[in-house]
Amino acid sequence: MKNVVWTGTWVAERLGVELVGDERLSDLLGLALRRNPRRAHLLVSNVLGKHVPQSPSVVYGHGFALGRRVRELLGAEDAGAAVVLGYAETATGLGHCVADGVGLAPYLHSTRRPVPGVDTAGGFEESHSHATSHLLLPENPALLAGAGPLVLVDDEFSTGNTVLNTIRDLHARYPRDRYVVVALVDMRSAADLGRLAEFATEIGARVDLVTAARGTVNLPEGVLEKGQALVAEHETTEATRTAENTKTTENTKNTEPADNRPGHPGAARVELGWPRGLPDGGRHGFTPGQRIRLDAALPAMAARVAEALPEGARRVLVLGFEELMYAPLRLARELEQVVSAEVRYSTTTRSPVLALDDPGYAIRTRLVFPAHDDPDDGPGERYAYNVAGAGFDAVVAVVDSAADTPALHAPDGLLAQLAEHTPSVLLAVVPSYVPARPSTERPSMLPEPLRGPAFSSYAPDEVGWLLQDLSDVTLEAPTEEREEAIQSGGAHYAESLPVEYQPSPQYQELFQTALGTSAARIAQAVGAVTELVLAERSPHPVLVSLARAGTPVGVLMRRWAQHRHGLDLPHYAVSIVRGRGIDANALRWLAAHHEPADVVFVDGWTGKGAITRELTEAIREFESAEGVTGFDPEIAVLADPGSCVRTYGTREDFLIPSACLNSTVSGLISRTVLRSDLVGEYDFHGAKFYRELAGSDVSVDFLDAVAAHFPDVADAACAQAKELLATDRTPTWEGWAAVERISEEYEIHDVNLVKPGVGETTRVLLRRVPWKILARAGAGTDLDHVRLLAQQRGVPVEEVDELPYTCVGLIHPKYTRGATGADGKAVTV
Repeated sequence: MKNVVWTGTWVAERLGVELVGDERLSDLLGLALRRNPRRAHLLVSNVLGKHVPQSPSVVYGHGFALGRRVRELLGAEDAGAAVVLGYAETATGLGHCVADGVGLAPYLHSTRRPVPGVDTAGGFEESHSHATSHLLLPENPALLAGAGPLVLVDDEFSTGNTVLNTIRDLHARYPRDRYVVVALVDMRSAADLGRLAEFATEIGARVDLVTAARGTVNLPEGVLEKGQALVAEHETTEATRTAENTKTTENTKNTEPADNRPGHPGAARVELGWPRGLPDGGRHGFTPGQRIRLDAALPAMAARVAEALPEGARRVLVLGFEELMYAPLRLARELEQVVSAEVRYSTTTRSPVLALDDPGYAIRTRLVFPAHDDPDDGPGERYAYNVAGAGFDAVVAVVDSAADTPALHAPDGLLAQLAEHTPSVLLAVVPSYVPARPSTERPSMLPEPLRGPAFSSYAPDEVGWLLQDLSDVTLEAPTEEREEAIQSGGAHYAESLPVEYQPSPQYQELFQTALGTSAARIAQAVGAVTELVLAERSPHPVLVSLARAGTPVGVLMRRWAQHRHGLDLPHYAVSIVRGRGIDANALRWLAAHHEPADVVFVDGWTGKGAITRELTEAIREFESAEGVTGFDPEIAVLADPGSCVRTYGTREDFLIPSACLNSTVSGLISRTVLRSDLVGEYDFHGAKFYRELAGSDVSVDFLDAVAAHFPDVADAACAQAKELLATDRTPTWEGWAAVERISEEYEIHDVNLVKPGVGETTRVLLRRVPWKILARAGAGTDLDHVRLLAQQRGVPVEEVDELPYTCVGLIHPKYTRGATGADGKAVTV
């Protein structure tokens, strides 16, 4: 008999939320609550196999049926040329099932797990607060380059932002005539219904939509505030209950004899016999031929699982792992055919959702455990919903080998959590597939570093540039053209240069005033961070600045080491590009000439920590690919207002005058350039030397003004370093959290367009198309130059209470040359 209580009843009654649409909608969806600044409710699918355990045949059947409808829509010929793309993490399995239904279509899903040695074919950000960057990592780069239809699969089509932004990005790289968007439910509001047709006209392609059901969510006024209050109330209750249960458990542990305590025997391993070389899913692509291999191997693998199940098991859960959805789903579906037990399927997830034990609520229980796959975005909680209390006699946890880590088996790990709620836990590990790297020969010798005065206005011993000279190439483009190309996905910011800002006499006077008032403060921070490096990192460090903002700081640190300790430290500048990593050839040169363990990367300041993350991943990828170890990705910075690193001179967000100007305070060197037609596989990244700006150059003036204060601040700097050495300097990533909050609050939904701190805000005003500036209420002279630049560009400055930075620059979201500023007027240059 069908359950008459809809699993959205609890939320609907308390928030007044109404689900309107096809008759099947309430069968497909329930409702839950989540903490989110933009939406309190969560649509919970009953047939996706993510949050709600479901029959694997039902889950697979819904995806396969959608794929068959796509095949009918396209026709056999176009279906044979189609490629299917699914979204991580929720729709990776659904997309794979759709590809099965389409027929001969290869499949690829986005991923949040970078893989060393695999080039990125694209990527995008998702606006949900818990989500991170999506990457596209096909083993075969040509997979997305064909002219056939591209089928994009997500679990829910609501605003359409994520899907349409992906199409826009990919269409700029690999244009095609036809796209098909597939989702289990179409939940667009009336305001969003026309966007698909408008978008298709915009890109000049046909865009179709295929869904299993159609509806919308009616939200009463004030629903967000009510939802947030409900979440806060029930999370507080749950936290109290958890604390009480923990205390009771600890008391039991302390009083019961070890032999009498309830057992947690751990998981019994099941060797699946996964076919050698068969991908575990679509992270790098999954071809029709590989699907045939999987189909042939499934009966034997399911038989091994069935044999390992406890005798008499009546209810069994096959539990997948985040993006690993398809392999455990197919295994569960095969198991369903060969055992008499009721088989259900779901997966673990990153998504935080409130759990509430009520039959009218979609998420009844929640298991919480630490991440166990060394995720790129750092440690954090992961969840398994509706598993506890569901009466499973056995749970088969299926993970890939990258996630079979000590954290998985830890006392608070997933396996131990499952053992609390089922008599039998089995573990099946699928080998993580990593594409083979092609062997290539490269030049045995790389060029020597460029030095002044031939390249840069710095003295030759101050810095060696591991770059190639592109001074004779025209790379500059108007700011507006660059911004439109960057945001549309038509170009990367490192493929061109902004026209160099020529400061007015008034602005130059501001720079000189700022230098006069802050030189001593900078000198003390330089001294403190250099002393930290010498004490903790290496007694003879090799300073490697991240060009170009890090270069003046690296020169100053080198000068401090000479002044205070008589050391003559090597100093180089290398290129790092957000989204593309550090110059691997520069790392090869450094490894050939110095001990990698002595290399200390240097930058000017941190904002939200994007470059810190970029460097960490780039070093990991380089060392894995090259077999070279020892590089420490921890950056040493003058100022760390974002709390992203351990090695810093200060965490205050104040004006560093080298941020006020471009090349004229950085040795007359441009920002670095990475473009395939200019930078070959075995070349250093490029940059330009603006010799023609020598009359405006203040690079050496800046260095000399700061270094002149070294004798005055020596004692204070050493005392500050000593104090920092005794302090817990563990990064809190406050900056990243603040940027995510600001991105949502101002409805930008792209953290790359939020630039926190005085230095980054200045860069926005000099190089990008600014939308508005947020200034902390009461900020003083540190913002004089920001206010002047904002006035010159017609950009509003908005004072904000309790801003974690002195100021934050917001780049114009979705910029086109017809875009307008916050005041409704066209953005001026």
